[in-house]
Amino acid sequence: MRFVVRQKVFSFGDNFTIKDEAGNEHFMVKGKVFALGDKLRIYDMQGHELFYIEQKLLRFLPEYTIYRSGQPVATVKKQLTFFRPRFRIWSVYGEFTIEGNFLGMEFLIHRNGKHVAQVSKRWFAWSDTYGVDIADDEDYGFILALVIVIDQVLHDDED
Repeated sequence: MRFVVRQKVFSFGDNFTIKDEAGNEHFMVKGKVFALGDKLRIYDMQGHELFYIEQKLLRFLPEYTIYRSGQPVATVKKQLTFFRPRFRIWSVYGEFTIEGNFLGMEFLIHRNGKHVAQVSKRWFAWSDTYGVDIADDEDYGFILALVIVIDQVLHDDED
């Protein structure tokens, strides 16, 4: 399924909705304002929290933990690379890797060596906008949580 992740241009904090390519809303993302480090929650459209994303502070490279129902389900760490962004993910859902192109605008997500998602960032958008193609047998919310972490690490300070 293809999703469009577009952050609101003039919102206070990281608040936005995630829609499918037809414009139907599927998820809401709400960021905590005035917090030390990034703290974001992903909700379904009925308001049920699906995932909580928290940045770990005082790390040499960015690190985030993703929680589901209060339990950690993944840790995402940016790896030290010089040309292509790369992330290492520990997860209860399998072994994930994320590798981006030279500019950090295109990413491939693999689970246990299998391609499960592709992420493309728009070049000329007022807000950060991503197209995310996710394999039908994947947990859409979890993959989108990984995409949000990528955005927080690579592009959040550009605005």
